[in-house]
Amino acid sequence: MLRNVAAVALDGVHPFELGVVSEVFGLDRSDEGLPVYDFALVSAEGPTLSTHAGFTISTPYGLDRLEEADLITVPAGDSYVTRDFPPALLDALRRATDRGTRVLSVCTGAFVLAAAGLLDGRRCAVHWRHADELTRRCPRAVVEPDVLYVDEDPVITSAGTAAGIDAALHLVRRENGAEVANAIARRMIVPPHRDGGQAQYIERPLPRARCDTVGGVLAWMERHLDRELTVDLLAARAHMSPRTFARRFKEETGTTPYRWLLRQRLLRAQELLEVTDQTVDAVAWRSGFANAAALRHQFVRVLGTTPNAYRRTFRGPGAESAA
Repeated sequence: MLRNVAAVALDGVHPFELGVVSEVFGLDRSDEGLPVYDFALVSAEGPTLSTHAGFTISTPYGLDRLEEADLITVPAGDSYVTRDFPPALLDALRRATDRGTRVLSVCTGAFVLAAAGLLDGRRCAVHWRHADELTRRCPRAVVEPDVLYVDEDPVITSAGTAAGIDAALHLVRRENGAEVANAIARRMIVPPHRDGGQAQYIERPLPRARCDTVGGVLAWMERHLDRELTVDLLAARAHMSPRTFARRFKEETGTTPYRWLLRQRLLRAQELLEVTDQTVDAVAWRSGFANAAALRHQFVRVLGTTPNAYRRTFRGPGAESAA
């Protein structure tokens, strides 16, 4: 389980990206029964640091604090794309991954990981504006310029600003379960899950006409995951042809109806496994899978574990059978 988290800051750190990891991992939400992380802001360049916004921050923690962390986060910063980084920081990051500590970057924090050699041979994400420069500076990395985040355990990289929230919640879901991640997202008033492979941005502006959006259909799909949902059926609800609906869906969500639906059904199954005593067959049916075998297949393929193993890991103490 994830318990000890450190955020590394250098001069010019961006307050928003630092705020993202502080919001997810640094707040005490024990009043809601949520885990409390031992969170520390670590400076790699002295006790007082400048920020991108013009004010300063201070912290008593130096790089030695990284030695005890389960997760090290590296928020974005001003000039991270071109500057050099303290060798002691790069050494600390390499030691951390060698012992199994996870490292999460937000936006240009990926350049710190690249300088430490942690992106060599790995897929990674960064803000689309910096993808070409990251490729140039780290030619052994496989830079994916149009995704929200990439999990190449133990290294997780994310694109700009809000994509850091997605990556952080993804990691919480993976380590502490869907119920915890969903509760944190609810407190933050953000979507509980966006796939890492979702597009960072839309190529062209969306039409403003209400009949051209799939937002209403997405909400309807979430309420009816246990039904058989075909593109023809969804297109009819959106008052579009199947071909137009599929194209519009991809433009607005960055993925296909099938992939979006599969991920939402897996999320529903994760929740049911955590908070109910229902059999795997019942969970499969309520989540929209044909049977337990189909649910197991997708669990193993996408999450790398079985439904029963997931339940044993994340089962909450207050779970009870649902009607």
